[in-house]
Amino acid sequence: MAWNSGMRSCTKLLMSSEASMLKSASRGFHSTGVKRMGGHGHDEPYYMHAKHMYNLDRMKNQKLTMTLGVFTAFSIGVGVPIFAVIFQQKKTASA
Repeated sequence: MAWNSGMRSCTKLLMSSEASMLKSASRGFHSTGVKRMGGHGHDEPYYMHAKHMYNLDRMKNQKLTMTLGVFTAFSIGVGVPIFAVIFQQKKTASA
């Protein structure tokens, strides 16, 4: 009786290991599908990759936006070098 159940468990063990060896030996390519934008990606008449791509005349609050953009770019262009010079002078003075 014990010998019979031992043989069954040994047979199950061999069958499961054989199945796992067959699974691990299979080769193949796997890739995910291509994501597409569907209909939610862009607004067709206003988004074209040609001469109409950047229509500044259709921008909301154009004067305010462009003024803030130019002021921000100018401030960064002037402020970063001034900060760098002051920082470098403090490092040199403390050493």
